[in-house]
Amino acid sequence: MKKSYLFAITGVLVIVGVLGGIKALQIGALVNAGVNMVPPPIVVSSSPVEQQEWEVTLSSVGSLEAVQGVVVTAEIPGRVASLHFDPGGNAQQGDLLVQQDISAEKAQLRAAEANVALAKSDLDRIRELAEKKVISPSQLDAADAKYKEAVAQADIVKSTIAKKTIRAPFDGRLGIRMVNLGQDLNSGDQIVSLQVADPIFVNFNLPQQYLAKLKQGMDVRVTSDAAPDKIFTGKITAINPEVNPSTRNIRIQATLENKDLLLLPGMFASVEVVLPLVDHVIAIPITSVAYATYGDSVFIVEQKKDEAADNTSLIATQQFVRLGRAKGDFVEVKAGLKPGDTVVSAGVFKLRNGASIAINNDTRPDFKLNPRPDNT
Repeated sequence: MKKSYLFAITGVLVIVGVLGGIKALQIGALVNAGVNMVPPPIVVSSSPVEQQEWEVTLSSVGSLEAVQGVVVTAEIPGRVASLHFDPGGNAQQGDLLVQQDISAEKAQLRAAEANVALAKSDLDRIRELAEKKVISPSQLDAADAKYKEAVAQADIVKSTIAKKTIRAPFDGRLGIRMVNLGQDLNSGDQIVSLQVADPIFVNFNLPQQYLAKLKQGMDVRVTSDAAPDKIFTGKITAINPEVNPSTRNIRIQATLENKDLLLLPGMFASVEVVLPLVDHVIAIPITSVAYATYGDSVFIVEQKKDEAADNTSLIATQQFVRLGRAKGDFVEVKAGLKPGDTVVSAGVFKLRNGASIAINNDTRPDFKLNPRPDNT
């Protein structure tokens, strides 16, 4: 009986030992495989470090203003008798906009013209008598003065009629009507806005230290969220002869073409003054930079030769850089790189110093100095 127990226990121990040995062999094989395993290279995109020519610009935010604009108002009191314009339409210089009631003035004009005719007739008769020496020269002078007074009275009535006949002072685009038929107007009451929007002014400010670089005739570029897909070009036409003592900024005015009337007075816009200078910079795509609090860095693509395997592979070597200004999809590198180097431009977040990489530029973004992406 005891022998049976011993045989059973021995058998169990043998089985456990065999299983443990097999497991130990498996674990050892896995450990050896892990030690010898080489991770696959990380797929990234690359871009060359380039020497580029960047134009020098001064940026500001400006306000658009009509080259010629006015709110047409009533000059003298009167009731609106008729309206002769469509809100939002165009008007030519001299077009009738509003006719105030002039019925009383017409009657006054008829009376004044009758007095003129009578005074003229009296003057002619007295002049004939004066030539015959029948009357004194003072009587002729009195008749002439009376005639001139009558003419002046008629002109006053004509002037009142003209002021109540409100016309467009220049060619332009009309705004929203602010009067109604039959409305009694007082002096200065607004009728309609009249603006000339082509061309159009843009007013903006720049710090005083740029004054020596600014001249009339320099090119400007203007963009507005009202027309996000278009760049408006113009030239500086006026530079204020004084500096704002509060902000130490100088006010500048440029004139733009606005044939499609996409820009309206009162809008704000982004302004760039293009200086006649070119900067030669070392530039890389802005996506190449790994930003960090302790310093910005990039990964340079380098070749590493494996003498044992007699082949070469690509590795990413981290390089700290000093950056300058950004323009479009690029950023200036002031120190840390030289033209001809190749940097990782996409997939930087996956890398560590010395990581093995593989280059695939099929899906690399198209980097541009002046990108104009679609508004999606």
